[in-house]
Amino acid sequence: MEKKPCWFIRLIDCWHKTDRIAQWIKGLPEGFEHPKIGSNYSLQTVEKTWKALQNFKEGNAVFSYPNTPVKCGGAPQKIMYLSDSFLRKTGKRSKANFIYNTSLPVLFGVKKYADALWEIVKKRELNVNLRHNLIEVRADKYEAVFENLDKPGETKVFEYEMLHVTPPMGPPAVLKGSTLEDEGGWLDVNKDTLQHKTYSNVFGIGDCTNLPTSKTAAAIAAQSSVLDRTITKVMKKENPDKKYDGYTSCPLVTSYKTVILAEFDYSGQPLETFPVDQSKESRIMYHMKADIMPHLYWHGLLRGLWGGPGPYRKIMHLGMK
Repeated sequence: MEKKPCWFIRLIDCWHKTDRIAQWIKGLPEGFEHPKIGSNYSLQTVEKTWKALQNFKEGNAVFSYPNTPVKCGGAPQKIMYLSDSFLRKTGKRSKANFIYNTSLPVLFGVKKYADALWEIVKKRELNVNLRHNLIEVRADKYEAVFENLDKPGETKVFEYEMLHVTPPMGPPAVLKGSTLEDEGGWLDVNKDTLQHKTYSNVFGIGDCTNLPTSKTAAAIAAQSSVLDRTITKVMKKENPDKKYDGYTSCPLVTSYKTVILAEFDYSGQPLETFPVDQSKESRIMYHMKADIMPHLYWHGLLRGLWGGPGPYRKIMHLGMK
């Protein structure tokens, strides 16, 4: 009897295409040719963000969050906090009006961290508009048009001196039209075992899946730990016994020296590694993000040696988490 091959699908960084910008936002990507527009989500546009910030004179600094899932849900507001810090450092903050327009109904998906972020935006006088989605950029007029998702047909024009665009994103084209995708185009996997719901010899990890958690490197690390055991079990014709709890993490960089280290699970409940309140801005967590996490990524995760902080969390909490 011929053995069934065991395929492991890993499509992590191939789901963001620039043509999706043209489909969803009028005036882009050609608008990126103008000097006041940038995006940290593309190699072609990330340096434009820095140049727009350096050349900032006076006016609105506008930041968007699209009406789609995105890679690292905290990144669209991280750049706002860093831009705020930069303008304070260079003495231009008093001439800037910060505006964060997000399509989401909340500032952050986990209440504990959202509450902390609301305190920061109020303290630093950063304006937040919920349920506002970028639909057009008029680069020649320095105008960005947002639709009000709660009031269909209603739009508002924002003038800008600097505009950071987080582009709409979606599943990779390689899955389109295949029997592997769900209705939204994502790889259709069991949220506990990461095994495909139809094909038992197919597994998924990372951004291409329909797992109901934030799409981050931290999530991929935890998923890899589960798959390591699960695939071994399946190849031995045994049932998977290890479950992925939805763990993900978002180090929210709030300034040049502070981070809120958000960690949570499928239920949106904090799942913190350290025995401290991680919703507080922390210099230590900043150094974790800046100095330690890059090593974990390049020398741990990419080599299959880092399966997330789960075991260390148990030690930190004396085996109670």
